[in-house]
Amino acid sequence: MAVAAPPRARKQGSVSHPSLEERARNGKIARAKVPRSTLALFEPGLSRPDPVALLEEQAGSRVPELVPIRYGRMLLSPFAFFRGAALGMAADLAATPTSGLTVQACGDAHLSNFGVFGSPDRTLVFDVNDFDETLPGPWEWDVKRLASSLAIAGRERGFTNKERAIVVTAAAEGYRTEMAALAGLGDLAVWYRRGDVTQLLADFRSVAKAADRKRTKAAVAKARTRDSMQAYSKLTHIVDGEPRIISDPPLIVPIEELVPGLEGEDFLEWAGTALRTYRRTLQDDRRHLLEQFRFVHLARKVVGVGSVGTRAWIALLLGRDDNDPLFLQIKEAQASVLERFTAKGRFDNQGERVVAGQRVMQAASDIFLGWERLEGLDGETRDFYIRQLRDWKGSVDMDQATPTSLRNYARVCGWTLARAHARSGDRIAIAAYLGKSTAFDQAVAAFAELYADQNEKDYASLQKTAADGRITVESGL
Repeated sequence: MAVAAPPRARKQGSVSHPSLEERARNGKIARAKVPRSTLALFEPGLSRPDPVALLEEQAGSRVPELVPIRYGRMLLSPFAFFRGAALGMAADLAATPTSGLTVQACGDAHLSNFGVFGSPDRTLVFDVNDFDETLPGPWEWDVKRLASSLAIAGRERGFTNKERAIVVTAAAEGYRTEMAALAGLGDLAVWYRRGDVTQLLADFRSVAKAADRKRTKAAVAKARTRDSMQAYSKLTHIVDGEPRIISDPPLIVPIEELVPGLEGEDFLEWAGTALRTYRRTLQDDRRHLLEQFRFVHLARKVVGVGSVGTRAWIALLLGRDDNDPLFLQIKEAQASVLERFTAKGRFDNQGERVVAGQRVMQAASDIFLGWERLEGLDGETRDFYIRQLRDWKGSVDMDQATPTSLRNYARVCGWTLARAHARSGDRIAIAAYLGKSTAFDQAVAAFAELYADQNEKDYASLQKTAADGRITVESGL
């Protein structure tokens, strides 16, 4: 009787297609080489880069007058510092053990970079929503940044050691169990899988306390109001019969104040041309839609914490009439913080890198997501990506977080990150590496606490640097 040969890796063009057995075996081999317990390790050495020096290094490529605002925002709390210190953590993660299995990584997967937004089919979805640092890299780095952010946030909220451990292990368990579920699905099913907020709310009702359910429902309702129309009513006023973006320096500065006179008018014309040329990076149907809008006004806007100082603009466009606004954000894309610790990305344009990474990781992306290379006010050429300023966007309110609500949120973030990674990485190998026990969960929780300790030390270093006058700080902005 003939015996069937074992399945072999299949090749199609330049892409290898190993069998399910081989993929699972790769994960188990990786686990044997790098046991899950080693993911708990964090031992900063004497050669560890000075975290403040890394921030000063980044400041060299940013708008000088905005850098003090970045420092001021980072000094608000250890969690705020953590949000802005993605480069420092990338340097730390590069010295930690990894399985060797790579994915399209977010690069900055802290808890505030997950949230809700409107999909093109106008349903509310939950997903990763910040991709400034995206690049192929170890999946563990994203998981550890998420876990560390939860531990730091838990400390800020006064949670006990036990409560923080429950929160962080919920995120790791969510990642592990969802990756196992995804490993059992077909490729198309994984690609179509997404976090529908209606379903998530239904699941949330069965495990959340009444007060948490009420706050979550209110947050979702508020997110649905955060669109271009809401931004239009908040950010504009009428000047000589035309809507103009309101001045609120230094956070929002209209172009005519930033560059007075004819030069400002020239730059406004330049911006309109840039918006027209960026359309080539959109799908034909979305390009056609964007062409229905006329460009009206432009302003520089300070955004986020880690991004403060990079060049960011908001552009106002109008459609059929003055009650049909569209706000686009034009945001500078610098090299990913991961790049010096991984292989160089394949995109020459950093804006295209952000867009490509977002489209791979997100189940549904902004219809106006695109990129362009532009010459700035200083004559320097820089890369940018463009998207809607607001499209039903919302994120967790840390001031209201309870141990129970943050645990539930952590689990959803873990699920979401697994789905994002499974779209590009080998989900079967990663699931085999993670296994079925809680060994991975416990290791990630241990790492998170160690890194929260380090983050507090780094935050104190920034405080001392500011007190010594080495850096200029602008607070309250």
